[in-house]
This record gives sequence, structure tokens and C-alpha cells, in this order.
Amino acid sequence: MIGNSAANAPVDAAAQAGAHDQDRKSVFTIGELAREFGITLRAIRFYEDKDLLNPRRQGMTRLYSRRDRARLKLILLGKRVGFSLVEIGEMLDLYDLKDGQATQLKVALTKFDEQIAFLDAQCTEIEQALGDLRRAREVVSGMLKEKEGRES
Repeated sequence: MIGNSAANAPVDAAAQAGAHDQDRKSVFTIGELAREFGITLRAIRFYEDKDLLNPRRQGMTRLYSRRDRARLKLILLGKRVGFSLVEIGEMLDLYDLKDGQATQLKVALTKFDEQIAFLDAQCTEIEQALGDLRRAREVVSGMLKEKEGRES
């Protein structure tokens, strides 16, 4: 394991340096964002169509700001934890309010609590389903062993 860590250290350092460089940039192309976040160009354009991102255009080239990059990062995080694009959009839009983000933070906390409760309930249901399936598997496995034992 030590050998692997040492071998990966330069790669990890390079990746961290690249991420740090991205943090200092102020303008990003669609390709840069797609590579950075591991998503397709089509996905980014889809988020534009949903008014979640608003790049400026220079001819046919889309130029994304640091704000767009931050929004994309939040969109992907929101999707990963189960928020709909509508919910993500509502939370992102609250950033534009001029109340020191207090409203946005309150709404986000409420939505986070609701999503945690939803995922906890889903987790309980999944655990119950897994238990049922494992018990059914044991019964079927026992039946099969019994049948194979009779046939021998």
C-alpha cells in the first residue's frame, strides 16, 4: 500500500494543483467545466436550458463565470443528494436576494431537513426490503437443497 500511495502522490498533487488553478480562474469554457466535473457538454447545456446557468457568449463560444462554476458544483451536489432541478433552482435563486443570504440559508436548512427525513425513510424501507429478500432467498435456497437431495 505504501508503494501505491507514493506512486499516486504526484498525480494527487497535480490534481490538487489543477483544482487550485481552477479556483483562481475567472472564466471557463464549457469543455473545461465538463472535464472538471466529469459531465457531458449536453448536461451543461441542459442546465442552461433550465436557466440554472447563464454563460455569456463570445460569438459561438460560451464563457462561464466563477459564479456559474459554483452554481454547477451546487447543482451536481443537489442532484447527488436527491433534490429535483426545480428545488435546486429555487435554492440557487435565493442567492440573488440582497438580505445577506439569510433567507437562502433558512430555506436551504428546511429543504435539507426535509430531504434527510425522506432519505432516512427510504433507507428504512430499503433495509426492510433487503431483510425480506434475504429471508426469501434462504427459504428458496433451502427448498432447492432439499429438492436436489431427493433427486440424488
